[in-house]
Parts: sequence; C-alpha cells; structure tokens
Amino acid sequence: MKKLLIYCLILLPGGMTLAQSATTAKPPTYFRTDVMIPMRDGVKLHTVIVRPAGSDKSGEPLPFLMQRTPYGVDGMDPKKFTTGPLVLSGYIYIGQDIRGRYKSEGQFVMNHPIVAHNGPADIDETTDTYDTVEWLVKNVPNNSGKVGVSGVSYPGFLAMMAGINHHPAVKAISPQAPMTNIWMGDDFFHNGAFRQTYGFDYVQEMEAQKTDKVVEAKGDQYDWFLKQVNFAGAAAAAGMSDLPTAKHFLSEPQYSPFWQAMAVEPHLGVPEVPTLEVGGYWDQEDMWGTQAEYGALHAAETKAIRDAEGKGKMPKNAEAHKVFMVLGPWNHGGWGGKGNELGADFGKISFGQSTGDYFREQLQAPFFEHYLKSRADFTLEDTASFRTGENAWHRYAMWPPKDGFHQDRVYLEPNKSLSFTEPQGDYNTVAATYVSDPANPVPYRHRPIQSTYSEGSKWRTWLVEDQRFVADRKDIAAFSTGVLTGDLTVTGDVVADIYAATTGSDADWIVKLIDVYPDDKAGGKNGYELMVASEILRGRYRNSFTTPEVVSPGAVNEYKWSLHGADHTFLKGHKLMVEVQSTWFPLYDRNPQTWVPNIMSAPVSAYKPETVTVYGSAKYPSHLELPLMDGSTLPQ
Repeated sequence: MKKLLIYCLILLPGGMTLAQSATTAKPPTYFRTDVMIPMRDGVKLHTVIVRPAGSDKSGEPLPFLMQRTPYGVDGMDPKKFTTGPLVLSGYIYIGQDIRGRYKSEGQFVMNHPIVAHNGPADIDETTDTYDTVEWLVKNVPNNSGKVGVSGVSYPGFLAMMAGINHHPAVKAISPQAPMTNIWMGDDFFHNGAFRQTYGFDYVQEMEAQKTDKVVEAKGDQYDWFLKQVNFAGAAAAAGMSDLPTAKHFLSEPQYSPFWQAMAVEPHLGVPEVPTLEVGGYWDQEDMWGTQAEYGALHAAETKAIRDAEGKGKMPKNAEAHKVFMVLGPWNHGGWGGKGNELGADFGKISFGQSTGDYFREQLQAPFFEHYLKSRADFTLEDTASFRTGENAWHRYAMWPPKDGFHQDRVYLEPNKSLSFTEPQGDYNTVAATYVSDPANPVPYRHRPIQSTYSEGSKWRTWLVEDQRFVADRKDIAAFSTGVLTGDLTVTGDVVADIYAATTGSDADWIVKLIDVYPDDKAGGKNGYELMVASEILRGRYRNSFTTPEVVSPGAVNEYKWSLHGADHTFLKGHKLMVEVQSTWFPLYDRNPQTWVPNIMSAPVSAYKPETVTVYGSAKYPSHLELPLMDGSTLPQ
C-alpha cells in the first residue's frame, strides 16, 4: 500500500535488542525541529529532524536515519519514538517532503528520471538527496557524519536514489519494495499490460494535488470501468486526461523512451554503499522492484569481484559483499507490522510466528547498527527468505539459491492434469480451450471491487484471496496434480512457458501457480486455493516491449515470462494447480483481442470474444519452469 505510515522503520513495535536490553532500556525523550533545506537550484525542501533530547549538546555523536517521501512528514511526532531497537539505540531521524510535495518548494515529477549533472539546473532525486545530506552533516550539531536511508514503495525508490552518485556520508541504504521500473513490473504496467485501476487512482492522488488525498469512487469498480470501455473513457470521466503521467498512459502504452528513462535498474552497477533490499511475496504493488534491483546489483558486484580476482587484486568498490536481500510472506510494507498472518476473505494465511519482529530485530536493526555504529553483528551472508508452507526462515548464499536446488518442469496436459513427465503425444495435442470474452472479464478479486485505498478496500490482501471464487468460470483453464505423497518445495524464479493460439489478433496471458489445500484442512482452509506466484503478459509484446506486434489468428506462438520468485513448500496432502486465463479485470485493462494500435483508446467495436487454445504436446510443451529443492517428492 502506498499509504504507509511514515517511518515504519522506527515507529512500529519491535523488541529491545542490540545496544540495550528489554529489561533495562528506558526510551529516550525525543524532540523535533523543522527546517527548510536549500538545494543547488535554490529550491527549499521541508525537513523534520527528530533526535534524543540533549544529544545535540553532549554525548556520543549520532548517525542519521533518513526517509524522503512524497506522502508528508508532518506526522513525525516525537511522542511516537518509544519502541524498536533502533529508537532505543539512538539516532537522529530525518523526514523530508520531496520536491513539490506538501510543504516543500519546487515542481513534483513522478519518479524523476536521473539526469546528467552538468550544472545547478540539472536536478533529480540523487542531487536532492546529496544536497540534503551535505546540509545535515554540516549544520546538525553532534552528528557522527554517517547517514542511513530507508523507505518503502516510493520512499524505497528514493532510498535507492541515495545510493546512486551517493554522498560520501551515506553509509547504508535499505530500499524496501522500491518502485524500480513502473512499466516493466511495478506500479503501472506488468509486461505491457496496463494496471488500470491502480494507475487511475494513484495518479490522481499524486498529480492532481500537492497532498495525496484518497480517491473514493462509489460502487463496484468492475462495473464502472466496464462502462467506460477503455482507459481514455475512464480518464475523461474523471477529468484526469491532462495529468502528466496520465497523458503518457494514453499516448505511450509501449515501453517508450519516456518509461525507459524512469527505470532505475539501468543505473545500478557495483553497489556504491551497503544495500539491504526488502520485499514481500504477496506485494500487491511493488513485488518486482526488490528482486530486480538485487539482481542488477548482485550481477555487477559478482562480475567486479571475479574480474578483480582474475587480475590478482580487489578494486576499492568491490572489497566486500555489499548487496543483501530479505524476502518474506508479506504484502506491501507488511514487514512493518507483526507479519504473522495475511488476511483473506475466507480465512487467514497463518505463518505461526511474528515474521515482522524477526525482520526488524534480526535483520534490519543489525544492518544499520553495523554500518552506522559499528556495533551489531550483522551475519547475513546474502539473502534471508521465509519459506511459506514450511513456515521457517532460511538463509542463502545468493538468490535464487543454487546449492541443493535444481530446475524442473511441470507440463500442462489434457484432462486438466499436470505432469512432471515431458509430453510425447501428437504435436497437435490440445491441453485446453476456452472462450475469452472482454464483455465478461475474469475479476481479479472478489466483488464488489472498491477503489484502491478506499475504506474497506480488499486491495491490500487480494493476492492471498481464495481462488475458488472463479472456479466455476468457463474462461479459465485449470490443471492440477494428484494429491502429493510428500513435500515439494519451490525456491527461486517461477517461469511460465505457454504455447497457445487465439482466433483473435491479440491476447493477454495470465498464469497462476496455486497451492490447493486438502479438503479436510482445519482452521477454515478446507480446499483453499492459495496463489503462490502469478503474472500477466500482453501478447503483442511477446517478442519486444518497445515494438508491439500483431498476433496472427490461429498461429501457435510461444509466450514466456517470469512469475517472479517464490519460496514455498507444497505440503504432503496438498495439490499443485496451474490456471491460465486471458483477463484479470479491472486491475488490468481489457485487451480487445483484435488488433488496435493503442488499447488505451480502443473503440467498442474492437472488443470481441475469441477462442483460445493452449497446447500440450511434444512440439508445443506448455509448462512452468520450477526451481525445486533436491529431494522434493514429485507427484505420480
């Protein structure tokens, strides 16, 4: 969720560990100061400084922990700084309204692209961060000259900006669920498919005002968006067609230079500062960014170390491992709470322990204490992941882990079955057919569907909703194993590789990997269908995200895309299920299924039902690539 309480890093509950014990620690009294910090172009940014009383005049010089945000920092109340290992240890906390938001001057630009820095007029979030840190270390009394930066979601994007062209005082950053590439796999598009309801609500909140007042539309948004036909109709009805990002939605639905310029991962090389990436397996907004940033940083770091070792020396920026990652059973920002369960309409997914407390006490606090105070023993080698199903933490030397795991395939077969045996049948063997009708699209969550952040909205936990709510639909192809006779663990990136044809000239492809609970499961999970991994691909982008292509009616095409990382044990007595469908509405706008140059403004006449054929043969082996733990029990 974008509406994250500022400074969940320090304000939410956590045990007293590290520097002070739970039995003797007394929370210090904090006080607040507001300042306007000048940037290199003269714009001033509203900044809140919260620190322990008296620490400005005496005692150990304290490091800074900073969060920059578009969501407002006035809520930083010193009275709330009472719990958590970092609060008890003592830091100078900084909150800042970014350029053009709330009390800060200047013009707001969504996910401001990084620009070439040739003069004072060349500004972006990296320069604003640099200038802020420069002012802080020179003007805030009794500071140690060390800065840590953290944030979730948009502030996660801003935390990553602190690690690019970084100020020398920045010693550690933690981008958490960071907005990284909002076209490729985060907020606004996934593999070319437009996230309609989310883009509709969020852009109005961010660009139609200087604050972020929630969009509160009435009625079932499924019906409303269906009535508007396309996003152009919805934007016109809401009077948002001229908002900056909405204009680009409408005119540039492909991966154009505009969206490419906003992408963070091309700017990520060898980590400049120690970086702790954090993400959730059921993050409804920014699941992609955490793993994408880690992947880019890890690859560059590994190459630099390998190259240095080959030359017999280690370059300065590759002296030690600097990129780490934590993945857990959380929705967007869920690690800020207890994290011991996720809500769903028909029960709760329980993890049997407080995963949020573990993250904050055993991973996040030691990370910052180590790099900012040289105190805690930060022992994470590379990646910590909470394996669901088994419900236990594991630590890996890299992500995805290699040792103890292997790649396997589960194939889609006729008669609604899944098999780990490669198909040998006729090359025309059909696994399933269905008719996809854009006039009756598959809902992505239970109806009624509320506005994203409206009161009572189920948005935050829709990824763990019981998928049986669409089980009776005829436009979903479902495939299942038999009952597992032993545990089967999937750890790493799940990839869909589907061979299919459509009678239309375009199509969307959605694949879900589902854990089907036993019929006799106690605690409200009788037959529960839990999505473990899922993702969409817009067919016109099957070969290129920058150049959409017509789908030839009746032609068999290969559609291959990642469903992202998972770490999950399908327990003995459960089943694996894979579902394939072609609509996921209204989160994703409807594909007309006939070719139009721009789906955002597709006419009513373009939306037509089409027949989809999914193949399951030796020549066209539709399957999922699964990273399995060695020793997993395969179904017979």
